[in-house]
Amino acid sequence: MAGTNAPTATDTPATALGPTALVLGAFSAVGTWAFLIPWTVIAGALAMTFGAMGIHYARKGTGRLWAAATGAALGAAGFIGTVTLLWAMY
Repeated sequence: MAGTNAPTATDTPATALGPTALVLGAFSAVGTWAFLIPWTVIAGALAMTFGAMGIHYARKGTGRLWAAATGAALGAAGFIGTVTLLWAMY
């Protein structure tokens, strides 16, 4: 065999946490203004969770810190914005 099948640091699912948080956070932040209420709450909560995990793994050297931090911040903004909007309607 020419190569090995042993996993390396770049073969982990943790490298996808930052970009996933970034996409979900962007959807949550934009979805608040488009009144996609149920989806923005779910996307915001997932973006905060994946962003926190992404920051944890990025500090260990796996993944990108900027993507995870930006995704978590956008997710928090979208989640808090949607919850505030719903609370104001109540």
